[in-house]
Amino acid sequence: MESIRDDIIGGFNVFLDEQKKQPDEATLSLVQFDTQDPFEVIHDFKPIGGVPGLTRETYVPRASTPLLDAVGRGINDLEARLGKMPAKKRPGKVVVVIVTDGQENSSREFKKDRIEKMIKEHEEKDGWQFVFLSADLGAFQDAHGYGIRMGKRIFFDKSAMGTGRVWASVSTRVSQFRQGEVAEVEFKQEDRDKQDELSGRDGS
Repeated sequence: MESIRDDIIGGFNVFLDEQKKQPDEATLSLVQFDTQDPFEVIHDFKPIGGVPGLTRETYVPRASTPLLDAVGRGINDLEARLGKMPAKKRPGKVVVVIVTDGQENSSREFKKDRIEKMIKEHEEKDGWQFVFLSADLGAFQDAHGYGIRMGKRIFFDKSAMGTGRVWASVSTRVSQFRQGEVAEVEFKQEDRDKQDELSGRDGS
């Protein structure tokens, strides 16, 4: 992510600002993952209004990509946290956004089939939404094996414009879901078209 570090920071901060404008309550957790720290918690279930934007000090890309371990630990952490909350206080909607610019290459604890099972269980039983953003075509294709459906994943151009556009797409779709305008967080063809015109692809 180093080559688009500033773009990721800027795109995420725009997403964050847009989500803060939504009228309903929300919390946000943010985790960075790499082989130096496979589960570095930057923000832990904070009310979204009090979450500061990312900076070059708080977001530092480095090393390899233990993607499966990060996803698995993230699901378990969220499951445990929600399980301790009184039913009336649990959030009615959960969205997990996974962002990567490379393929899984260093996980030690979780395997693909286990992640697929975990994602499927929480989608079907709890209605959790899993969204996958990838600047790497291989990782985008791998997401199918993790149980993430085509409509919920998007390949984005590894550039300032591509990164900005994908975060704008995520913000729009998440906002629609939060406001009850759609039943699921899914990307539309227009989101893909905005990336395809940058990358020269004929569709994702």
